[in-house]
Amino acid sequence: MNESRAPPVVVDGLSYAYRQNGDPRPVLKDLSFEVRAGEIFGLLGPNGAGKTTLIKILLDIVRPTTGEATLFNIPVRKPRARQRVGYLPENHRFPDFLTAGQMLDLYGRMAHVPAHERRQRIPPLLEAVRMTPWLDVKIKKFSKGMMQRLGLAQALLADADLIFLDEPTDGVDPVGRREIRDLLVQLRDQGKTIFLNSHLLSEVEQVCTRVAILNKGRLVREGSIEALTAIEPVYEVLSTPIPEGLLAALADAPEGAQLVWTPLAGGISESGDLGYTWGRYTFSNTDEAGEMEVSHGKYFTIWKVQDDGAWKVVLDGGNTNPPPEQ
Repeated sequence: MNESRAPPVVVDGLSYAYRQNGDPRPVLKDLSFEVRAGEIFGLLGPNGAGKTTLIKILLDIVRPTTGEATLFNIPVRKPRARQRVGYLPENHRFPDFLTAGQMLDLYGRMAHVPAHERRQRIPPLLEAVRMTPWLDVKIKKFSKGMMQRLGLAQALLADADLIFLDEPTDGVDPVGRREIRDLLVQLRDQGKTIFLNSHLLSEVEQVCTRVAILNKGRLVREGSIEALTAIEPVYEVLSTPIPEGLLAALADAPEGAQLVWTPLAGGISESGDLGYTWGRYTFSNTDEAGEMEVSHGKYFTIWKVQDDGAWKVVLDGGNTNPPPEQ
């Protein structure tokens, strides 16, 4: 595939683990996804999910254990894969004895930006991140929010096509966050591709085109904001083993019979809180008279979940503790 038309980021079966006391500690587990040109792609997940490690692999700072990744169809291990990339790391540090202008000039030189282009780009970049008055002020006087703004200007200095931003609004006040979001949208409209790491859902959903959710090193979901937020509620109920007496009764139940739970003591609040109760199971069939009672002498836990506006009761038959005092 032509490099100019290739997806900016492709990750295929990527895993990473480090060793601690001789044992492997997995950090990333079989990740596969791609980032399309001209979009703001958000990688969302809690602290420790592996987001920063993934960016370091894509920039060849860390080598993966298995799998592959490319930038513009170039393997990330090749230096030229990073020629069209800008990067704002998390918790970055700049030489505090330099001024903002000096720092940007230095980083521009390291990125092989010609001198005349550095002189042209630095003033408008500082204006874009609202740092123009601080051009000649030493970095040691900057707050964390100002450091984030300056770091963003550094990431944009080489006019990169793909920009990695790791928690770019960390430490920035609410007004500054909005200004950074507006800047990212402008960059997207200019055709730039932005890979945004964040643990803040509110930040990601306001600016991203698509989102991937990373949790404990695994890719949980991926899609547009609209698709992810439109998902119906999903409930997972875990239960201890059902008593053997109940299983036997289920096997012998007449066709069409329904399982009915009759509480005899205890209770549960209407808000769905967990409660304890003692009772019995019965089978009832509207087509046949009578009931079949099942008794097995255990305490039970009731879980109630709400689905489509109706309460559903799920029984846990493994609790052998007596109900608490009511």
